[in-house]
Amino acid sequence: MKQLLQQLNTGETRLADVPVPRAGSASLVVETRATLVSAGTERMLVEFGRANLIDKARSQPDKVKQVLDKMRTDGVGPTLDAVRSKLDQPIPLGYCHAGVVVEAGAKAVRFRPGDRVVTNGPHAEYVRVPHTLAARIPDGVSEEAAAFTPLAAIGLQGIRMAAPTLGETVVVYGLGLIGLLTVQLLRANGCRVIGIDRDPSRLALAERFGATPLDGTAGGVAERVLAATNGVGADAVLLTLASDSDDPVHQAAEMSRKRGRLVLVGVTGLNLRRDDFYRKELTFAVSCSYGPGRYDPDYEEAGHDYPLPFVRWTEQRNFEAVLELMGGGRLDPLALVTHRFEFGDAPAAYEVISGKEPSLGVVLTYPDRGGVLPTVEARVLTNRPASAKAGQGVVGMIGAGNFALRTLLPALGETGARLHTIASSGGTSGAVVGGKFGFERVTTDVDAVIENPEIDTVFVLTRHDTHARLTERALAAGKHVFVEKPLALTDEELDAVEAAAQSSGRLVTVGFNRRFAPLAGEMQALLRGRAGPVSVVATVNAGAIPRDHWTQDPAVGGGRITGEGCHFIDLCRFLVGAPIRGLQVTPARDGAGRAIDDIAHLSLSFADGSTAAVHYLASGARSYPKERIECFWDGKTAAIDNWRRLRRFGVAGPWWERSRAMDKGHAAELRLWMEAVRTGGAPPIPLDELWEVSRWSIRAGALARDAG
Repeated sequence: MKQLLQQLNTGETRLADVPVPRAGSASLVVETRATLVSAGTERMLVEFGRANLIDKARSQPDKVKQVLDKMRTDGVGPTLDAVRSKLDQPIPLGYCHAGVVVEAGAKAVRFRPGDRVVTNGPHAEYVRVPHTLAARIPDGVSEEAAAFTPLAAIGLQGIRMAAPTLGETVVVYGLGLIGLLTVQLLRANGCRVIGIDRDPSRLALAERFGATPLDGTAGGVAERVLAATNGVGADAVLLTLASDSDDPVHQAAEMSRKRGRLVLVGVTGLNLRRDDFYRKELTFAVSCSYGPGRYDPDYEEAGHDYPLPFVRWTEQRNFEAVLELMGGGRLDPLALVTHRFEFGDAPAAYEVISGKEPSLGVVLTYPDRGGVLPTVEARVLTNRPASAKAGQGVVGMIGAGNFALRTLLPALGETGARLHTIASSGGTSGAVVGGKFGFERVTTDVDAVIENPEIDTVFVLTRHDTHARLTERALAAGKHVFVEKPLALTDEELDAVEAAAQSSGRLVTVGFNRRFAPLAGEMQALLRGRAGPVSVVATVNAGAIPRDHWTQDPAVGGGRITGEGCHFIDLCRFLVGAPIRGLQVTPARDGAGRAIDDIAHLSLSFADGSTAAVHYLASGARSYPKERIECFWDGKTAAIDNWRRLRRFGVAGPWWERSRAMDKGHAAELRLWMEAVRTGGAPPIPLDELWEVSRWSIRAGALARDAG
């Protein structure tokens, strides 16, 4: 199928061939009939892409600070590589979508194939969306009109935050698509509406919808609103414009009545003047997109709805309210359409919205494909001659996220592996990553990787809760398996993987790359032949991740200690060279005494009397180096500074080494792994250490969460 993508580094907008997605248990696959270009948001993305690096930096000063911090800790080369990689990733465009359901997951019980629905899907011939972000289109409402629903829901959520009552006067400041839809919604709510804009054609539309128009170019808009309200002022002001200036908020305060309400729906400068709000006791709020549920992964990704008695208006229910108004004739979005393009001509639509030609509602239309899900087949990306035969390192990859793109695949490419098929759940990332690195095929079907007889080596790079299951399946199918950490989230999962590895006789390893870093090897060599125990101290400045991120969920990501701290448990095991015999975990605690499990101190004891302390800290400054590994033994000390330098004290050799390029061991690990696959040799990490470290990592995560 075709999907519209934009290159962040050039601003180029293109139609790409990607696999048709498949529905998950809580999602739908929808055949597209119409999409709407969000002129404001999507024009900003195009303009950002077309800007040079200096202008890109000026537009995102917070990102510049992050880049400078990364340069200080990681070095110039890795930082520039990361920036280039980020800008080189194409992104999907669009979020106003209407079509016909062709597949519904088991949990999407409200929908069935053939239903016409609105979603927030991108510009693509087929989209996959959670069932909580879809709403059925009423009879009599066209798909073209329905595609305006997400934008109208943004305006509706702003209205809900302003809470206007029948007969109140509400100013809509900015009459773009959202503003003009908001005017109609307020009129349907029985409000008197004043619309402000600089564009005469938009003012005329607002007047047609029943608003009093005020020309924003004439100046004195606050005074004119006060005059139009007999000196009282507006009950509420909805700021639906896009501006860098602080003036719109100041003017909105001036035109408000005492104890009026201001709601920011669009974008403005926010250097507020206290006196504006103090004298009138104004309230100010910022509206978040479509409504409750937005950016909540439990709602948007897992598809768990909020109970209606407690959350009356969610994203989905706001969609439904908008569609009901369309069905009743009280909301007319088609009056806002200025351009229509067939989807095959979509790039031309972006030339319109980013050019000088006046435009407002730009609609993309799609052919009717019968409302039937196409057969999901692996799509051919390249037809080059095979570089390896089955049994010699023919790779299938499940997952195509940032780790695959930025870290693993550049290193894997250097091994000469034959990259056969890459699978991603949505299809887009797989097509982009697969095309960049020379995979032969891309698919959305995991079975196309696991069951393909040509593929002998499977890489599992998916979310943590799928690692053990996919590893077990691939081993049972006779594949060698490289699984990114962690290997499993529970002892039961680990037992199943261990049994599958023993019965299959295939190789398995985990992405514990740090033990393969050159500096880790040098440190181990220094420790070789020591007379007494070693004490290892690993300080990990991990950085904060939101508590609602999937990695923090014990059932999905395993928590950060199991999911990421396992790296350092493995590294300590490698440096000590003896089995782990004991573990204590001390997490930080909040004011209520609850454990903060990503700020934790792990104490490990080993069979030879050695000890290790892993300080995993999510509370440090990003400008501080991420990792420092110290070893103390026999009157000697050595320290690895962020995988760039090894310092020695009381040890033969230079006490100070110049910084080198950061190397965390990915390339060496993959080289050894592919050699083992090709030659039938031992896996790069002994299996007994693999099971041992994984089991202690699971236990460490549980202790970090449940420590008394």
